[in-house]
Amino acid sequence: MAKFVYRMQNILDIKLKLETQAQMVFAEANQKYMEEQKILQEYLMRRIGYEKKLKEAMDGTIDVQAVTNARADLNAMKTLVRRQMMEVHKAELQLEDARRALNEVMQERKVQEKLREKAFEQFKRELAMQENKEIDELVSYTFNENKE
Repeated sequence: MAKFVYRMQNILDIKLKLETQAQMVFAEANQKYMEEQKILQEYLMRRIGYEKKLKEAMDGTIDVQAVTNARADLNAMKTLVRRQMMEVHKAELQLEDARRALNEVMQERKVQEKLREKAFEQFKRELAMQENKEIDELVSYTFNENKE
């Protein structure tokens, strides 16, 4: 029996490897995004703590030095939060780029797999036609042998 050989199998293999690499890049980008989000959440919690500290310093008898220090700490934390928000946004953009690249590679792989399936179906049809031809030849040979 004939063996099916897909003539563009090496291209399909390359597409599979590219998809695996794109999946790894996507996973790394997702991990980076999650880490940046976690850092942002920690900064936001610290900022809330600094806001409470400033409120407490402003209650009761006011210690100017404590209020100034608390306000400076809060402003520094706000700056850190803004910077971290930019980092989160940058990581989000990288994640979207990785997602887009992964989708493109997956579509290319699916196209190659469909081409392989079509080639296999064509191979099966040709094989069936060849078998029918051989059966017809065998039947016709036996029929002619019986006549003589």
